[in-house]
Amino acid sequence: MAGCARHHSDAVEYRKCLEGTILPSTMPSTPRPSWLYLLIGVISYPIFRIVGRLRWQGSERLPEAGGYVLAANHLSNFDPWLVGMPLFPQRYLRFMAKSELFWFPLGPFIAACGAFPVRRGQQDQEAVDTALRLCREGNIVVMFPEGTRREKGLRKRREARWRSGAARIALEAGVPLIPAGIHGSGTLLRFGRLRVAFGDPIVLDDLAGMATDEAAHVATERLRAAIIGLEEALA
Repeated sequence: MAGCARHHSDAVEYRKCLEGTILPSTMPSTPRPSWLYLLIGVISYPIFRIVGRLRWQGSERLPEAGGYVLAANHLSNFDPWLVGMPLFPQRYLRFMAKSELFWFPLGPFIAACGAFPVRRGQQDQEAVDTALRLCREGNIVVMFPEGTRREKGLRKRREARWRSGAARIALEAGVPLIPAGIHGSGTLLRFGRLRVAFGDPIVLDDLAGMATDEAAHVATERLRAAIIGLEEALA
């Protein structure tokens, strides 16, 4: 079955496909980036690579196809670019952005760049459902479990603290949860070196029998430790 090889790179599930256990149409897809996403990537790629001296490691740990949650520490508004550059132009990263940004004409622009709205400070089930759908459709959903940047300007209203949303979405969608560490984006305007490291997927299989809240808590603690470790290794 040519569709098996085309739609899945994992050997185990490829064998299941050949045996007829999994149909090619149900296996991970790879949504194509929008033209605006590609355009911005083409413009910004050389800036980050040359001016920011962006380097990365561990990209071989990332699945070649299918959806997953990519979770990282949050230092700057440029962080989505930094985790996206190593995957450009093959993969289309989707990420939550605060709903206040979705006004015309900015809203349609950032939506075409991969963003979808989330109402911060409340339980936004619509944003969660969107993230679940995107993961199941084969997208990479980027999340920052700290909830906000660690340091902001004079109008910082929310403190960064670890939240379980990324783990909950990965568990409910049945997709991998992958940690990433970012270093240097907080000093971008001072032309510091930019570094990104990707870690191994967080182990989730042993959480299947737990209650949802408990499983999300354990997964978040594992994710937190992995992200902090990656960040410290880059420092």
